[in-house]
Amino acid sequence: MPSTETYKYAVPNRPRAQRIADRVLALDQASLRNELQRILADFSGRHRDVSSLFLRRFHEVEGIIVCECEVSHEQALLIGAHFCNEYSYEAAALFNPSIVPHPDQSNAPENSLRFILSLRGVGEGHISSLTFRTGICAADGTIAFNPVSPMPLVLETENISDQDGPNAGIRIKCDGSHDLSEIVIFPITPSQRGGIEDVRLVRFLEDDGRATYFGTYTAFSGQAVRQELLSTPDFRTFELKPLSGDATGSKGMALFPRRIGGRFAMLGREDNENIWLLTSTDIYEWNGGAKIVEPRWPWEFVQIGNCGSPIEIEEGWLVITHGVGAVRNYCIGACLLDRNDPSKLLARTRLPILRSDMDEREGYVPNVAYSCGAMVHDRTLMLPYAIADSFTTFATMPLDLLLAAMD
Repeated sequence: MPSTETYKYAVPNRPRAQRIADRVLALDQASLRNELQRILADFSGRHRDVSSLFLRRFHEVEGIIVCECEVSHEQALLIGAHFCNEYSYEAAALFNPSIVPHPDQSNAPENSLRFILSLRGVGEGHISSLTFRTGICAADGTIAFNPVSPMPLVLETENISDQDGPNAGIRIKCDGSHDLSEIVIFPITPSQRGGIEDVRLVRFLEDDGRATYFGTYTAFSGQAVRQELLSTPDFRTFELKPLSGDATGSKGMALFPRRIGGRFAMLGREDNENIWLLTSTDIYEWNGGAKIVEPRWPWEFVQIGNCGSPIEIEEGWLVITHGVGAVRNYCIGACLLDRNDPSKLLARTRLPILRSDMDEREGYVPNVAYSCGAMVHDRTLMLPYAIADSFTTFATMPLDLLLAAMD
């Protein structure tokens, strides 16, 4: 039985949230207007239509943590502002990129390719969010990024599952009149509370030619991890749903970009050591699997895993890999799987194709070079990768040179 000392600072019938609203309601008209104008001026350059944002927040708290009451429009805006806060989602690190062709190639110059880059942004509290950039791979192999908008969107979400609790899925909607760099997918569900980590994007083609963009990612609750799946046809509306099955309780799953033999196919690392191949008739259910690539060289003695979805080329399935060796040193390599039967390993790199040098070792997590997805354009590997879990850069390599380095 708690003592009365627990409650000696409480105000009977007036919770703290209500007391904050009461203080706003007690302002005279001049003070109310002056304070509201100051806040709108301060934040109008940081958020698009900040008035709508404050009003939306007021309606979210009204009747839940603040009693329903008669308020003016200005009072509603100022109350809403007091229940908002900002989060710098990329303040600590921006890393573990993945890349796919942009769904709209209408403005791409000849022999160039527009792309979308996903990134893991880490901010206050070590919480990871999903962010995006866009750019273009030019015909000469150079890479240019589009300017980044300074105004992230506040997205609308809704439950899309008949189930409540840990298996609920969500839909995230954008208004369609924004730059993709404004989209920030922040952890929403209990399973994601600690972060949405390491999205591996893939452009998935059905047999009839329809394209859907999927992204496997690790949802971290703060205590446990599990694999979930993002899907979007156009990067305007997103659905996020959990994966189920005995192969989904670890990290690093990556979907093949088409069905193989009528089944979905996935690379996984359910034992946290080797690369596994899984197949399923249900994209949300994954069980069993077969081990297909094991650590072989010293730079991968601790573990080997994928660096994103397999890339289909003429010679087979190109898989960019990561290996972990001594002193938790993450390097990037590659292997080639049979095009018709990806359980067959055809070749692999004996040495890393990319590793941190002495100038790239220090950062949020030292000694790490890592990627969550590459792309081939005009027989050139376009490999975005992260340095020391801190920032992201690009490497390119002729595909023929990469294949020649395998045995």
